[in-house]
Amino acid sequence: MSEERNPNEEVVLSISDFRKEYGGHAALDGVSLSVKRGEVVAIIGPSGSGKSTLLRSINQLEIPDSGQLTVLGENIDFSKRVSTEQLLKLRRKVGMVFQSFNLFPHMNVLRNVSFPQERVLGRSREEADKVSRSLLERVGLAAKVDTYPQRCSGGQQQRVAIARALALEPEIMLFDEPTSALDPELGLEVLAVMRKLADAGMTMIVVTHEIHFAAEVADRLVVMADGKILEAGLPTEVLAEPKNPRTKKFLSAITDR
Repeated sequence: MSEERNPNEEVVLSISDFRKEYGGHAALDGVSLSVKRGEVVAIIGPSGSGKSTLLRSINQLEIPDSGQLTVLGENIDFSKRVSTEQLLKLRRKVGMVFQSFNLFPHMNVLRNVSFPQERVLGRSREEADKVSRSLLERVGLAAKVDTYPQRCSGGQQQRVAIARALALEPEIMLFDEPTSALDPELGLEVLAVMRKLADAGMTMIVVTHEIHFAAEVADRLVVMADGKILEAGLPTEVLAEPKNPRTKKFLSAITDR
């Protein structure tokens, strides 16, 4: 965790008793979590533990079977019907970066970042391009504005995806294993951008297999397995002295590889 960062006490996202089943299997089994403004929360755990389902449920790409979600004062109760207006309002506040980059192949880098701003925020092309150029410079891609995605490396494409998400001015960013599709060297490019975002005070929830990143950048480490949160705390404490036997087994498997 950066010494310059100091998350305040304002809770900007609260999950209460999220439950989600697929064919009788509980992908999320009573998950509750709160996140403070400026906090970086890293989530780790074995495959199939519910990490990605949790992020997708926060951003409403998956709708929980039950539970409540509060984002910046807006509450959604999943025991009731969720309106389209509620979903759109929530997605305006929460940006998401996926494992796959999901860029438009027929648009250059600049248009990939500008086009969503025009559609979602109603910005003019000139205004959107100005924002896009600034963000692409921020992620180290100012020279790539006219390049098409297929001519960019995986790391560059993921950085474009981050710039695109930031362009919609979210207050919270979700990252779903953003480096898992990249080789280690390209993954470092993406992690460097994420470190800068964290140091700038962006509230972030990061599902990751990058234990070193979690240890150095996260304010809190959450361990999931079997659709539940096993334990959570300071990364140094959870990694050095895990209390749950399942956590110990998972961390041992990682370090023994």
